[in-house]
Amino acid sequence: MNSPKHLSHKPIISVNDYDKIDALYADKTDVKALSIGRAQYDYDQISLKVWRHTDEKWSRQSEELPIHRNLDLSILFLAALSTDITAHYPQSNLREVIDNESEVQIIKEYYEENRKFIEPRLKELKRLLNETF
Repeated sequence: MNSPKHLSHKPIISVNDYDKIDALYADKTDVKALSIGRAQYDYDQISLKVWRHTDEKWSRQSEELPIHRNLDLSILFLAALSTDITAHYPQSNLREVIDNESEVQIIKEYYEENRKFIEPRLKELKRLLNETF
């Protein structure tokens, strides 16, 4: 499914039919597209959008994030993978803190269990970062 062009977020570049490539949720998700475009809350801002569709209409559960927040979430994930609860904190410039020491390992276990979906995306991110900067 193509990202909608008639709603408040105005896509500039889209990943259509995302439901077919949505990692472990492929073919089992309501996420139909991703886009980068003009933000629904401020036409002068650029944001990222996850487009959800309910079989009848575009869902109000669709998420829009400013680009920096999306990047911060990726940084947080990578910092979590390198977390050692005995190490000095924070791991990144986000100044993250450990809220639940007993469950830090679960993040690493989740990564290992889903590595076949996550690692190719991390490698693609690394490749694009190296090419761009």
